[in-house]
Amino acid sequence: MAQAVLHWIKEGQGPMVVLSHALGCDLGMWDGVAAVLKAHHYSVLRYDHRGHGRSQAPPGPYTIELLAEDAAGLISAQAAEPVHFVGLSMGGMVAQALAASHPQLLKSIVIANATHWYDDAARALWQARINTVLTRGVAAVADGAMQRWFTPEFRADQAGAARVAALRHRLESTDAAAYAASCEAVASIDFRVSNGRIRCPALVIAGTRDEATPVAMLQAVCSSIPGAQWRTLEAAHLSAVEQPAAFASLLEQFFENAG
Repeated sequence: MAQAVLHWIKEGQGPMVVLSHALGCDLGMWDGVAAVLKAHHYSVLRYDHRGHGRSQAPPGPYTIELLAEDAAGLISAQAAEPVHFVGLSMGGMVAQALAASHPQLLKSIVIANATHWYDDAARALWQARINTVLTRGVAAVADGAMQRWFTPEFRADQAGAARVAALRHRLESTDAAAYAASCEAVASIDFRVSNGRIRCPALVIAGTRDEATPVAMLQAVCSSIPGAQWRTLEAAHLSAVEQPAAFASLLEQFFENAG
C-alpha cells in the first residue's frame, strides 16, 4: 500500500527531532514540547498520521508497519541525516516499528506511554472500541479517552481544561473509519522479537498515573530493547501534554548522550 500524503510542520534549527502523536490526536498534541525544543536549538518535525488531522485518510486496513513507512518517507524527504524519533502511545509503536525496519534513519528513539504487544483479552477490548466507533461515531468514546489521557487535576485546572477541550474536539473530528483502522493497527502489534534487534539508543518514558499503558507495560518495553533507558513522569497517558517542560527536559538529557 502506498504512503499517505502527510500534513507536517518543520520549525527551528539544529539536530532534528521528529514527534509522532497518539491515536486520535494530531501534531498539535506536541505544541508544548515543540516550543521548548525549538527554543533550545533543535529542529522539530511533527506530522499528522494518516487518517488524522490534516493528513490524507486512505481506506484501511492500516498497520503500524504502514504508519512507520509513512514516517520513513517523511524523514527521507525532510532530513539530511538521521533523526531523534519521539513517539507517544501509537507514535511510540511507530517508533518501535521504524527502528526495526529503517535503522539507518535514526539516531535514537523515544517510546512514551506505549506497549509492544497486546494479549487476546486486550485485543477484544480494542475490537469493542472499533465496533462502538463504527456504529456510534468517535464522539461515543471521547469521555473514556479524556479519563485515560489526563489526570483529574489536569482536567480541573483552568489551563489544563482548555487543552483537554481542544484535544477532545480533535478526537471527535477524526474520521471514524480511519480511527477504527488505526485501532486495528494498534491492537495487532507484536514487537517482542523485533525489539531485541534494535541497536540505536532508546529511552522509554512511563506515566506513573497512566491507566491505558501502565508502568508495567513500559517496563516490559524497556526490557525488550537492549540498553534502553528508563524514566517516569507523574502524568496520565498523554504525558507530553500534561508535563511538556518535564517531558522535553527528559528528551534533551537523553539526546545529549545519544549522538
